[in-house]
Amino acid sequence: MTQDTFVISVRQGNTDLGKIELVLWPDVAPKHAEFFAARVAEGWYNKSAFHRVIPGFMIQGGDPNSKSQPRNTWGTGGYPEKVQAEFSNKRHVRGVLSAARTNDPNSFSGQFFICVADATFLDGQYTAFGEVVKGMEVVDQIVSAPRDQSDNPFEKIEMTIVKKGS
Repeated sequence: MTQDTFVISVRQGNTDLGKIELVLWPDVAPKHAEFFAARVAEGWYNKSAFHRVIPGFMIQGGDPNSKSQPRNTWGTGGYPEKVQAEFSNKRHVRGVLSAARTNDPNSFSGQFFICVADATFLDGQYTAFGEVVKGMEVVDQIVSAPRDQSDNPFEKIEMTIVKKGS
């Protein structure tokens, strides 16, 4: 798998917030890169939300429940297939794309997060599988959205992800 670029187009209501460009690290986390690319090709992430935003830490999204299910279910959904952890020496620093999971390290099922600041305490516990190469200002805008006590933005922040050039 080559290092393809993926583009996340972000909207909040009728407002276009911009685009985030990512590259995956298939040499570091091949199963995660392949899984993410396959879900993008299926359109699986489209219309899902960035449902968790924590300033100074990260933004999380990709839960299919956030497309049409009640907000209290956002963050609990995923793809039926789980991906085994692929820990590496890649650091969780600003701009890194990583696999969200439950307490089970082998439970990645599609939700992901982007670090808005260094979070090296996650190293060796979460699978980093890519990075933002353009659009960190959009990530910063997302993380500063007004949010509730569960860190869920009051107004849905929706994504569409495509492979660049497709």
